Amino acid sequence: MNSVKQEKTLILGIETSCDETSAAIVEDGRIILSNIVASQVDLHAQYGGIFPEVASRQHVRMIYPTVDHALSQAHLGIGDIDAIAVTRGPGLPGSLVVGMNMAKGLKIASDLPLLGINHLEGHIYSSWLDWSPVNENQEKRIAIKSEPQFPLLVLIVSGGHTELVLVEQHLVYHRLGATLDDAAGEAFDKVARLLALDYPGGPSIQKAAENGNPRAFDFPRSWLDGSWDFSFSGLKSSVLRKVKELEKFQLNLPVSDLAASFQQAVIDVLVGKTLKAFQEFKASEILIAGGVSANKQLRATMLAQADCPVHIPPISLCTDNAAMVASAGYFRYISGQRDSLDMDVLPNWPLSEV
Repeated sequence: MNSVKQEKTLILGIETSCDETSAAIVEDGRIILSNIVASQVDLHAQYGGIFPEVASRQHVRMIYPTVDHALSQAHLGIGDIDAIAVTRGPGLPGSLVVGMNMAKGLKIASDLPLLGINHLEGHIYSSWLDWSPVNENQEKRIAIKSEPQFPLLVLIVSGGHTELVLVEQHLVYHRLGATLDDAAGEAFDKVARLLALDYPGGPSIQKAAENGNPRAFDFPRSWLDGSWDFSFSGLKSSVLRKVKELEKFQLNLPVSDLAASFQQAVIDVLVGKTLKAFQEFKASEILIAGGVSANKQLRATMLAQADCPVHIPPISLCTDNAAMVASAGYFRYISGQRDSLDMDVLPNWPLSEV
């Protein structure tokens, strides 16, 4: 195809940190031209969680057609792209390597700049991506027509991470606290298994909770006073004890009530600590990112209780995707970052050392 070089900055994003093979083209860090996601959820459901070896093999199968699809959907060739942004970490080593090798191969073929992106940074920049909400009345406070304003108090909440981060300006992060044991998403998955609900646990718990009473069971809230850290292991154990207790006296578990009470306990802590940190560090706005930010009750509770602008991506951008990697890549690119072909993956790469 005959392509004409665009005046805008176009970033090709590649994401393979866990079980989603994704590629996207984003213009100027905000406008999504394509965002292709090849999900492995059905493949891993039989295991009740992510099977790392299966994930990496599936990435190998899907990475080339996914990148090709992203370029095709955007009506672009590799010669139209300004830089390649790829998730360097954190994530599963075998999965990360597949995306990294694809990005390096494209760099060798095209001589384009290569940018290694932190997966958590990508989640943050998902809120810079412009979009039009399906329901303006329902999510009008979530839709962003202007960029989030610094300093931002960010809650990153996903299957592998639960962190509070102060973002002082572009690419400058200060981690306030993180989970000491289970991440929130991990707790959702484990409790879903206890209740014999389908994987992934987040959507299953949310669906079951819709018909439940969130006050049916008084599960503990671990506030860890004096710290911005989180802990959900005790809550998970409390649900386990309650399930065993109920199974002794009745044939059918009150799954909806258990799910609703567990979900409420998680949300109370996430929202409560975020709002307290927002006040303590005098942030301007709140941003929520990561897979668990797709939870409807979490979104509704934060929007109802926060007396400030709250940025939450649309559901399609909460889970892992390459558009968020490309958006973060744009800001890395204009800051002057350039990475070499000897760049390696960093499975345990923190967003901030402090």
